[in-house]
Amino acid sequence: MVDSIKKINQLKSEIVILKKSLLNLKFQKSTGQLEKTSEIKNVRVKIARLKTEMSKIYGEDNA
Repeated sequence: MVDSIKKINQLKSEIVILKKSLLNLKFQKSTGQLEKTSEIKNVRVKIARLKTEMSKIYGEDNA
């Protein structure tokens, strides 16, 4: 239980960092500075994977 709480907190902090990165990439795209627009998709996929991992952990704790 304690390990899962630590893991969830770690995942949340990673998600926050990735969301900031995503916001940065969106600004770069709108100003025309972003060369690899596929990076936006990659960051969104990483966020989704981390959220899925969190929901798995929540499910295991509730079961």
